[in-house]
Amino acid sequence: MFHLLLLPLIPLADPPKPKPADPPADVAVLKHLRAQVADIEKHFMADATTKAEWDAVRPKLKAQFFDMMGLSPLPAKTELHATVTGTMDIGDVTIEKLHFQSRPGLYVTANLYRPRLEPKGKKFPTILYQCGHSNKGRDGNKTGYQRHGMWYASNGYICLMVDTLQLGEVAGIHHGTHHFNRWWWHDRGYTPAGVECLNAIRAIDYLVTRPDVDGSRIGATGRSGGGAGTVWIAAADDRVKVAIPVSGISDLSDYVGERVINGHCDCMFGYNPHRWEWTTHLALFAPKPMMFANSDADPIFPMAGNRRIAARMEKCYAMLGKPENFEAFVAPGKHTDGPELRKASFRFFNTHLKGDPKAKVEDTEFAVIPGKDLRVFPEDKDLPKDQLNDKIDKTFVPVAEVKLPATAEDFLAWKTGLVKQLRERVFADFPKEIPPAKLTKDQTRPGSRIADDGSEFHVVSYGLNRAAIPFEQQSTVRLVIVVNDNEDPRTEGKRYAEEGNATCTAITPRGIGETKWTTKNPPNTFERSFVLIGTTADAGRVRDVAGYLASLPKGYKARLCGSGNAGVIAAYAALLVPDKVAEVILHDPPTTHDDGPHFLNVRRVLDIPDALGLLAPDVKVTLVGKTALSKAFDKTEAIFKLAGAKGKLKRE
Repeated sequence: MFHLLLLPLIPLADPPKPKPADPPADVAVLKHLRAQVADIEKHFMADATTKAEWDAVRPKLKAQFFDMMGLSPLPAKTELHATVTGTMDIGDVTIEKLHFQSRPGLYVTANLYRPRLEPKGKKFPTILYQCGHSNKGRDGNKTGYQRHGMWYASNGYICLMVDTLQLGEVAGIHHGTHHFNRWWWHDRGYTPAGVECLNAIRAIDYLVTRPDVDGSRIGATGRSGGGAGTVWIAAADDRVKVAIPVSGISDLSDYVGERVINGHCDCMFGYNPHRWEWTTHLALFAPKPMMFANSDADPIFPMAGNRRIAARMEKCYAMLGKPENFEAFVAPGKHTDGPELRKASFRFFNTHLKGDPKAKVEDTEFAVIPGKDLRVFPEDKDLPKDQLNDKIDKTFVPVAEVKLPATAEDFLAWKTGLVKQLRERVFADFPKEIPPAKLTKDQTRPGSRIADDGSEFHVVSYGLNRAAIPFEQQSTVRLVIVVNDNEDPRTEGKRYAEEGNATCTAITPRGIGETKWTTKNPPNTFERSFVLIGTTADAGRVRDVAGYLASLPKGYKARLCGSGNAGVIAAYAALLVPDKVAEVILHDPPTTHDDGPHFLNVRRVLDIPDALGLLAPDVKVTLVGKTALSKAFDKTEAIFKLAGAKGKLKRE
C-alpha cells in the first residue's frame, strides 16, 4: 500500500535558467576536437602491449617528453650557486631558507625542512615537494604548504619545498596564453611546465650534494600545480623513487572534450606534437611506486577522468609485473588540501620510501609560521638584480638560427631538409598528401562554394564578380584571397582584384567569418585546446587553404594574396601544394612569427623570412606595404638570389 504524505504548499524558487546553447561554430570546433581526442586516446603507452614492447619504445617516448616540455636539448647543468640565507628552529624541526639558480639568472627559492635532533651524519629519505598556487604574494607559494614540510621533518624526512615560477618570491608568469595572449609561446614551444620541470631536476641536483640526504630514497609529491609538477619530474628524472601526484593531472577527454582546460593555467601542460594519450606521462614512471591521489568532487579534476587514468595505470602496472606498486586513492572533497589526502600520502611514503608500512600516521596540527619569516629574500631590496625569472619565456627555448647553404648547388638539399622539419615538427598532424577539399555550391550565396575536407571545418569561398561564369570556364590563373578575422571577404577582395575580374575568389578558413568560434580571454578555450592535440588554429587554417588549392582542377594555378597573418598563412599553404601556386602576394606581412601567425614549434625550425625563401625558385613572392622593405626580408631576398630566382621576389 502506498502512503501519500500531504505537506503544506511552499512557493518554489525560480528554476535555474537553462545554459545557453553553444553557437554552431563552437559546436563544430568542439566536435572536431573530441574526434581528435578519441583517436589519440586509442594509443595509450604508444600501443605497447607487453613489457618488452614498452622497454623498446620507452627511450623514444622519454626523448619526446623532453621535447614536449621545451627541454630538448636539455639545458646544460650550470653552477647552482646554492645559498642558505637563514635558518630557524621550530620544535624538533630546522628550516633552512635557500635559493639556487637552475640556469644562470633563473632563481628558485625554497624552504628545506629537516629533523633537528637526529645525530649528525645521518642520511634521511627526502621529499621534493612542489607547490600549487597558494597566492601568498611576496612570501611565495611555499609558505602556503608549510604544514607538509613540518610533518615530513617531524617524521624523519627531509623535505625541500620549492616555489613555482609564478607566485614565487622571484616571480615570473604562468598565464601567458590563458590570460595574456602570448601566443608566441606556442611558436617557440615554450611552456612554464618546462621551467618547473627543469627547476625540479636541479632541486634534486642540489639535494644529492647534501650530506644529510639519502640520494637513493628521493620521493616527489605536490598538489594541484605541484601535482602536475610531480608528474613532470617523475617522468623526467630516474632519481625519483616514489611519486604521489595529488590532483595534478586529468586526461584529454576532460581537458579538451569537456573544456576543463578552462580551469587550468599554462603550467599544467606540455605540448602534444607527438599526439600522446595524456596518461602516458604517468606511465614513464612505472613500475616504481606511485599513488594517484584525488578528491571525489574536484571540478577541475573530474572523477570520470580520474577513473579512466586509474584504469589505464592499473593495466600498465600489471603489464610491467608490479601491480602492487600502483594505488589510486580518492578522498572526499573538492579542490582542497584535505587531511585524508595528506595522511594517505604520508602512509604511502612510509611504506615505499622508508620501508615502514606500520608507522603510525597522524595529521598533526602545527602552528602557522608567518610567511614573512620564511622568505628567502627578506626585503625587496634583497631580491637579485640579475634575475631573469620575469622574462625567462623569451630565452628558455632556443630559437632556430637558419644559416643559408654555402653554394647554389646545396640549395635544393637545404630547402628539402627545412620543409621536412616543418612537416615533422610543425605540421605533424597533416597527412602526407594534402587531400583536396570537396567543393560544393552554396545555394544561399550566389557564386559561393563550400570547401570541406571532412574535419568538421569548411572554407567559404566567395566569388567576386564572376557569378555568371561557370567555374570550369574561368581562367586557369585564379586570384585567391585569404581573409583575416574581422575582414569582410568581398571588401578585402577589392584590395587585389580589379573590377570585372572573373577569376577572383576570397576564402575564409576555419574560425574566421561565419565559422568563427567563441574567443574569450581568459580562458582562450579553443586556441589552447588545439596544442593539446598537436596543432594550432593558424596551422589548421594553413591546411584549409592548402586543401582548397588541392581541389583546383588540373592545370589551374593560383595567385594567393593576403594581408598580415593571412598572407603568411597563404605562403605556408603554397609550400605544401606548390604545384598549384604561381605567386604569393603578401601585404604588410609580419616579419616574425612572434607577431603571428602562430604554429606550434615553428621558431624551433625557422621564421617567416626563411619560410618565404623556401618558395624559391618556382613560386613568385611579392611583398607589398610598410613591412616590405624591412631588413628582416633581406634574408628572403638572399635566399631567392641563391636559388637563381632573384627576379621572382619583389618588394614594393
